[in-house]
Amino acid sequence: MVIDMIYQKKLEELRIENNITQYTISEYLELNKRVYGQYEREYVIMPLKHLNKICNYFNVSLDYIFGFTNQKQYYNSNKEINSKVVGQRLKEFRKNNNLTQENLAFQLKTTFSVISGYETGRRLIATPFLYTICKKYKISADYLLGKIDDKIIFDK
Repeated sequence: MVIDMIYQKKLEELRIENNITQYTISEYLELNKRVYGQYEREYVIMPLKHLNKICNYFNVSLDYIFGFTNQKQYYNSNKEINSKVVGQRLKEFRKNNNLTQENLAFQLKTTFSVISGYETGRRLIATPFLYTICKKYKISADYLLGKIDDKIIFDK
């Protein structure tokens, strides 16, 4: 699945605003600078664990990084992502939108067993799948990831 994500600009802006080099971020993430550079330019999609760590570093929300809101941060945002909470919220989202696991899998061009793995908390949702769901259904990534408790639906 090829998806055009838009975190590149925000990551670069935050890094430059804070006078931080790609090397500094790559060390913080415990990555090779070349790998981080590929992430920042979106040559390779950044895993959620790294995106979350960057959000925590700059004290911004994932919704801000994804360009869903101009609000940089949410009050009382959790730092960690709990895959069990993600699974519960993803399942709740799916049911509220009258989607079966198969329907959602079809939309994301994956299998229902992948969706099942996300919903049971056995694995953390992939960045492009999270982005696609949030963009299409205008729901907060931070909410689905359990970083905030208030369910936010965007107007965009």
